[in-house]
Parts: sequence; C-alpha cells; structure tokens
Amino acid sequence: MSAWGRSYRYVGPAGLSVGVRPGGDGRRIGSAADFDAWAAEQSSVDLAEPFTFVVGTDGVLRLAPRRSEHVACAGGQPVLSAGEIAFICESESGSWRVSDVSNHSTGYCPDVSSWPAVARALDRAGLGRPDGFTHEVVFRRCPGCQEHGIVREGDFVCVFCGSDLPSVWNVDPNPLA
Repeated sequence: MSAWGRSYRYVGPAGLSVGVRPGGDGRRIGSAADFDAWAAEQSSVDLAEPFTFVVGTDGVLRLAPRRSEHVACAGGQPVLSAGEIAFICESESGSWRVSDVSNHSTGYCPDVSSWPAVARALDRAGLGRPDGFTHEVVFRRCPGCQEHGIVREGDFVCVFCGSDLPSVWNVDPNPLA
C-alpha cells in the first residue's frame, strides 16, 4: 500500500509487457497547465474518443491513446488505478471535465475502490469530474481455474469453469504491500 492507496501490479498477458519503455508512454498530467497543453496537441477526432489512463503510485494521472495498453502507459510500473476516460470541454467556460471514466483495465484489473486515487489525480489536474466511476468493472480471479474475469450483473460465477467467485477483490495472488 502506497501513501496514496492500494497499488496494483500488472497481471495481464506477459507478451503485452515486453518492450515497455521505462517511464512509459503515458503523458504525465500533474496540473491544469499540463492537461491544457496535452489537450491542445490532440485532434478534435481524438478528443471525441476515450483515452487510456493510469494513476501512478505517485498519484499523477497519465494519459495515452485509447488503443494503448495500460502497462505501456504506466511503463510497466504498479498503479493506483487504470481504465478508460473521456473528456468534454464546457463551451461556456472553456474548461474541461471528465464525461466518462471507468476502471476497465484487464491488464491491472483495479478494484472499484481505486476511485479515490482517480479523484485526487483529476482534482490535481484541475478537471471537473463525477463522484465515482461512471462505469464500474468488477474483476475477480477464479479460485478454481485461476482465470481473471469480469463479474457481470452481480453474478459471482466464473465464466470459464463455473466456480463461485469471492465477494472481495482477489485478482493478484501476491498483492503489493
């Protein structure tokens, strides 16, 4: 556990972490000025799509194109949260806010309880935000077959082998302290 909250290690396919660059591909967004500079570099087409995000263990938001892997965005490092995020510019004020945000990252499988780290990072970047994930994804590791999966519609049953899934997050068998 970091000073910012629980950390999540990469638990996705090993092949996706090969060739990850130190420091990562994600653009560090530590302030409103960082976000404004980043947004100015994006095309209107890109800004209309969600982006890949991670919150590093330093509490800073990092953004990458949507089709980027979370592990590449984070440079292979542990994260406080990861998922997809979309922004909208308020036409009256010209300020940016988050329109949609989820914890959908099958590489890190962060728990829905990772929201406070996301909220702090968005506040730090001066971005308006919702009160929680607009789409929560519940990840679990099956104690029977060890597969990672998404719990859908509150049905805590493994889609791979039919075993019951635990009610609490358990994706990483060796979580970080």
